[in-house]
Amino acid sequence: MFKVFVLEADTAIPSIVPQAVKSVEIIEGNGGPGTIKKTTFAEGKEYKYIKTKVEAVDKDNFKNSYSIIEAEPKLDVIEKISYEIEIVASPDGGSIIKSTSKYFPKGNSQINEEQVKTGAEKALGLFKAVEAYLLANPDAYN
Repeated sequence: MFKVFVLEADTAIPSIVPQAVKSVEIIEGNGGPGTIKKTTFAEGKEYKYIKTKVEAVDKDNFKNSYSIIEAEPKLDVIEKISYEIEIVASPDGGSIIKSTSKYFPKGNSQINEEQVKTGAEKALGLFKAVEAYLLANPDAYN
């Protein structure tokens, strides 16, 4: 799961969910910390694109952290959103994803809790789509 969701996400995610993600491209860097990526979404989605900055990738402990630093349309009241993701083994042999998001408002702006909830639901939907794909195609990313 970590391999597809983090290490090979640039190519895997657009091929698994093309109805949501059109492409992911590296704008700057080599994929490690400091790398800037642009994710372009399919037509009709809330955002045209987002730019993310890779903060850390820990392959040994299946952890990844990154921040959304730009979006179109613009994030009016948000400076950035930082995510920390960890994938751990579940007792039944599967995987559990632990995700923490931190919202950094611009100035004294207030964060809309409904937007936070919607963002979490979208992330869960993406995770479930990747999970379903891997269950149906267990050898796809070995």
